[in-house]
Amino acid sequence: MRRPIARWFQGRSASPARSVACAGPLLLGLLVGAAGGALASEDAILGFAPQSAERQLELERRFDAGLDGAELVEWNALMTQRPHHAGSPQARENAEWMRDRFREWGFEAEIETFHVLFPTPRVRELELVAPSRFTARLQEDVIPDDATSKLAVETGLPPFNAYSADGDVTAELVYVNQGVPQDYEELERLGVDVKGKIVIARFGGSWRGIKPKVAAEKGAIGCLIYNDPREDGYFQGETYPEGSFKHPAGVQRGSVLDLPLRPGDPLTPMRGAVENAARLTRESAETILKIPVLPISWQDAKPLLEALGGQVAPESWRGALPLTYRIGPGPARVRLRVEFDWELAPAHNVIARLAGSERPDQWIVRGNHHDAWVIGARDPISGLIGLLGEAKAVGGLARAGWRPKRSIVYAAWDAEEPGLLGSTEWVEHHAATLRDKAVAYINSDSNGRGFLYAGGSHALERLVNQVANVVTDPQTGVSVAERLRAAATVREAPAEARRLLDGGELRIAALGSGSDYSPFLQHLGIASLNLGFGGESAGGEYHTAFDTHDFFRRFVDPGGAYGVALAQVAGRVTLRLAEADALPFDYSVTHDTVVRYADEVQALAKSEREAAELHNRLVKGEAFRLAADPTETYVPPAAKAEPPHLNWAPLLNSIDRLGDAARSQREALAVATDGTDDPAPARLAAAERLLYLGERDLTSEQGLPRRPWFRHLVYAPGFYTGYGVKTLPGVREAIEEGRFEEAQDQIGFVAERIAALAARLEEAAKLLGSG
Repeated sequence: MRRPIARWFQGRSASPARSVACAGPLLLGLLVGAAGGALASEDAILGFAPQSAERQLELERRFDAGLDGAELVEWNALMTQRPHHAGSPQARENAEWMRDRFREWGFEAEIETFHVLFPTPRVRELELVAPSRFTARLQEDVIPDDATSKLAVETGLPPFNAYSADGDVTAELVYVNQGVPQDYEELERLGVDVKGKIVIARFGGSWRGIKPKVAAEKGAIGCLIYNDPREDGYFQGETYPEGSFKHPAGVQRGSVLDLPLRPGDPLTPMRGAVENAARLTRESAETILKIPVLPISWQDAKPLLEALGGQVAPESWRGALPLTYRIGPGPARVRLRVEFDWELAPAHNVIARLAGSERPDQWIVRGNHHDAWVIGARDPISGLIGLLGEAKAVGGLARAGWRPKRSIVYAAWDAEEPGLLGSTEWVEHHAATLRDKAVAYINSDSNGRGFLYAGGSHALERLVNQVANVVTDPQTGVSVAERLRAAATVREAPAEARRLLDGGELRIAALGSGSDYSPFLQHLGIASLNLGFGGESAGGEYHTAFDTHDFFRRFVDPGGAYGVALAQVAGRVTLRLAEADALPFDYSVTHDTVVRYADEVQALAKSEREAAELHNRLVKGEAFRLAADPTETYVPPAAKAEPPHLNWAPLLNSIDRLGDAARSQREALAVATDGTDDPAPARLAAAERLLYLGERDLTSEQGLPRRPWFRHLVYAPGFYTGYGVKTLPGVREAIEEGRFEEAQDQIGFVAERIAALAARLEEAAKLLGSG
């Protein structure tokens, strides 16, 4: 589900390859030297005593020897012979094939099936009925030179949005740019109302499900979403099959389930969708959309946009189609009709276990989904083959006599694309066990050539840095950390570039939503990571029928080199968590990160107050009226309530306590693993439990306001960003939406949970022998 060009270490978009090339050999050499001081050397591994570190490095060398890129490419071809969406025969066959491979490699493996609501289209119709007539084709083209293109187009799911409402609506059309809340604020300033209209939005700006969600809130009765070639087509480069960018007939399928409210099966909130589970009625399921929505190609969108009249769209709203972008409403009038089969589908999760020899009740869980919208060679099989290669290599170590200290659980999730269904139902069904035993969850999704992406719990940031420093980038021959550091240094703001040049560690990104880490991290508070590569394999095949094995081997990961790199990174993280003498959690990084987030929300509150003061001064004067276009209808703005000053003391005091406790925990971990005076096994076990339960302290049973499924108070998807993260979300969104009493309450809730984490770390430090 995750967009292949996602967000990298510092949370910025990946730049084209030329951004790295600009660094040049001299700068790259300087960065390599700087990195050597910042990142731990190979013989010093967080959580390992010196002798254990030597054994671990030898284990990792043997692990690497079991990886084979050519084999990964073969597996990609094998698993993408036919469409394999949730409930399809190929999805079941793929699950059974993986289960058998896991067993062959030495794991206890099973398929655990849940029964989830997955609507598939029965009727899809779109017509321009005025001022001229046009019937949209709503179908992708067959590419003769692509071996599975014909099968994909003729037997795969056609372009649609899962969890759209059924509907047959006819109305004037309004162009709403990317359909995010700010766009509707602009429409209001321009005097355009979408109530009773059908809106057309282009992809981008937010996750697709936000567009019809906001449209419905504004009174629209239908929504169309199209791929404009400016962001996703010929404006970017050659289109498929000559190049990798979106074919003119390509359409991005996808779910419009209200993910920011909660992922998972719409009919079984907070419980696993087992066969006999109590289910809501479809009418009472709050995450199903209330208006019909349909994705279309730019070829089908062009006649609709050409028929629009009204005001010319603002410059930032204009795409790359050869037409004048106008807003409407009308004279374009369209009819949209969609109907779905609202059936339950089986979601086949493959679960494989390798029991730990010393601490079997501590679980390291590693996952990637296996379902796709159509063929899915990149999304998700490019990442899944890395996981499978990793599991085979781990199994080879076990068959040679090695056994992990902690248990390793591999998972291949089904029904991720409709809304993280397979993973969410598994987590909800096994919630009590996972709260007790899960140490960490390591996720991957799509994967391709380019730079390492890492996001997740910041207590694991040092672990990721150390691993990234010893895995070689296939294209450059330097470590993946060194390559990423070079790119970040030339791409970031000067202050961040200086920090990196001075030897600062790479920062992992905060996680929003869009892949299977969400139920682990944001519902149960299990420390999580999301790992992958990308940035040099950009293309327009995302969620289209063109995401095929031929596309993969040409543009995504020729030879499987980055599948191997993913296995090396995620495999080392998994193995180090499984084998560490003391779990390699460092909450001093969590403290430093929360300090930054607290600074951000304080600055946000100040800026909101200053903006309201300025707005009200302008309302009292003539500025708004005089600045308006006198030929257009002038709508005078209303005065805004000026935000009160918030009391930040509880949050800041709890953060200070966390800083002291985290430093003690970090020092105690270093002492406990220096090989001189190991703590007693019982004390170490108790301390480790405190460490991995620490992320749970950052959750609240009551959850976030108006969305109790999301319990993490530091990381969550934004209510109107979908995939995009909001840090300190309860505080931040209350300020953004002007609910200042709620913001003050949320400051108190966050302070309480940070203080609880600090108390836990204080206790862990004592058990590890410090203080």
